[in-house]
Amino acid sequence: MGFWAFWIISVGLAALAALVLMRALLRGRIGDEAPAAYDLRVYRDQLRGVDRDLERGVLTETEAARLRTEVSRRILTADAQLKAQGPAGDQPKGPSRVLAGVLVLGLVGGAAALYMLLGAPGYGDLPLSDRLAASERMRANLPTQAELEAVQAETPQTDPQVAGDFLALMEKLREAVASNPDDLQGLGLLARNEARLGNYAAARKAQARIVEIKGEAATGRDHALLADLMISAAGGTVSGEAEAALRAALRREPGEETALYYLGLYYLQVDRADATLRIWDGLLRTSAPDAPWLTPIRAMIPEVAARAGVRYDLPESPALPGPNADDIAAAEDMSAEDRAAFVRGMVGQLSERLASRGGTPQEWARLITALGVLGESDRARAIAQEAREVFAG
Repeated sequence: MGFWAFWIISVGLAALAALVLMRALLRGRIGDEAPAAYDLRVYRDQLRGVDRDLERGVLTETEAARLRTEVSRRILTADAQLKAQGPAGDQPKGPSRVLAGVLVLGLVGGAAALYMLLGAPGYGDLPLSDRLAASERMRANLPTQAELEAVQAETPQTDPQVAGDFLALMEKLREAVASNPDDLQGLGLLARNEARLGNYAAARKAQARIVEIKGEAATGRDHALLADLMISAAGGTVSGEAEAALRAALRREPGEETALYYLGLYYLQVDRADATLRIWDGLLRTSAPDAPWLTPIRAMIPEVAARAGVRYDLPESPALPGPNADDIAAAEDMSAEDRAAFVRGMVGQLSERLASRGGTPQEWARLITALGVLGESDRARAIAQEAREVFAG
């Protein structure tokens, strides 16, 4: 629809609505008979009805006389009101017209102002078929993995604080893998440690070699890890090649959660927030409480739902992992020293997981509280500062 056609139709509809509204406001107030005149007609009809009922024997003379008296009294009252108000009532025409005009202008003008504020004048139609076609064009024009990695290669990847001994070991590992490129164990070590160094492109190459060697025996986890490294090497963008790895992972393991998370991210890149919402909502409801993708999903999904045009309520956060009934029962039978060691072990596991995989604010708060209970106040303060830095970024 063209710009002018839209406004012509809009103005026409607004004018039609204004006419209907004005007619409703003015009807019964200008030119119609007064309410008292209508009452007189009704009461006179009632008098004639009393006479008819008396002739048919429905009423006695006494009842008819009583009804005539009551109706006559009402006629006198209505007649007095009619004489006081005049035949058109006591509602002046001028103020009625002014009031109707003000109300109509206010409503129509307010609607136009609201549209100018919230609407998009001149924005063309965008039916579902066009939106899907636009999404397909975005998919076709995604940068390649090589292009994305080339951009990331312009910035240093390796942490300068890494110990020299570790770097020396990495050089030996690279040489060993280069001399034996089909060694799955060596390739796995290389992929993990290159990723630890931030060399995601090198880690991606090692993992791609693992998938290539395994062939059809490669698991969904193998393909999901490859996609994860590809996305990290691309600076967080899901390329078409990474999408293919995600699809391969899900063909082998439809519930592979890492692949599902990144597939939702991919759909968000190509303006398919509806698909992202469907995938991420499922992950929120089925993932383990310590799953690393829960925090980013919970932060992003309200905006995703808004883009999808869906009213969405976040499900409650899953219960945080903790000791089960058997652990608690076992702890009750421990000595004070063993119980303290047991608690420290669980605190250590939580601390290690948060350091390596991250977690929710509730989990960080739980760790800080536990350290305070154990008397490790300095460590609790250090963890609190680390948590503030994590969630500030």
